Amino acid sequence: MNKVLIIQNDPPETLGLYESYLRENTELTLIKAHEMKPQEKFPPVTQFTHFIIGPTPISANDALDHEFLKKEWKYLEKIVVSGKPCLGVCCGGQMLSILLGGEVKKSPSKEIGAYTVTLTTDGLSDPLYNGFPDKFPVFHWHSDMFTVPPGGKLLATGDPCLIQSYRKDNVWGVIFHLEVTATDAVRWAEAYPAEPKAIGKTREQVLEECKSTELRMKSLAEKLMKNFLSQK
Repeated sequence: MNKVLIIQNDPPETLGLYESYLRENTELTLIKAHEMKPQEKFPPVTQFTHFIIGPTPISANDALDHEFLKKEWKYLEKIVVSGKPCLGVCCGGQMLSILLGGEVKKSPSKEIGAYTVTLTTDGLSDPLYNGFPDKFPVFHWHSDMFTVPPGGKLLATGDPCLIQSYRKDNVWGVIFHLEVTATDAVRWAEAYPAEPKAIGKTREQVLEECKSTELRMKSLAEKLMKNFLSQK
């Protein structure tokens, strides 16, 4: 059985549907990095077959200013060189991009709510997106974006944030969320109440957008996890 490690980096931002699927289909370990005590250490990378790195509102460019992320950064370096499949979600993908030689910069516009992303030719042939339509709905809540690391491939694009997903070797990054349910979106809206207004949306509008795409995203979230677990 696959042994998966999820690293959660923020209390409100769980891995939602991804975590639920993995609990039912793998041996799952969840580490809340933001709660780790200074003396606590991450378990050996050798204990796991797959890794998922979760989001945080902290900018990836500021990660080394936070003790728990500084510790995590060194662990991510070990994951990258292990060759084992690793998926970074939102800021998780941003940190991994930097580690792989990419950059994190401001998105052309903050994205909050439901959007559509489009797979590139490389994305359509990548095993992570096996069985996906060429366009699909996602949920967003971010203002930074990653670049594709040198030697990597752009897998999905969007508007206004052009770079939605990349792959380099054993590492995939996604800026979008398929794992967020309407219930999760309520928790995020409560944690960051002022942010929707910055792009001219109301809290209610953002929540309705998530609710209207929830069923389609749930199906794709499960497919993404199934595809991810198939990678060795």
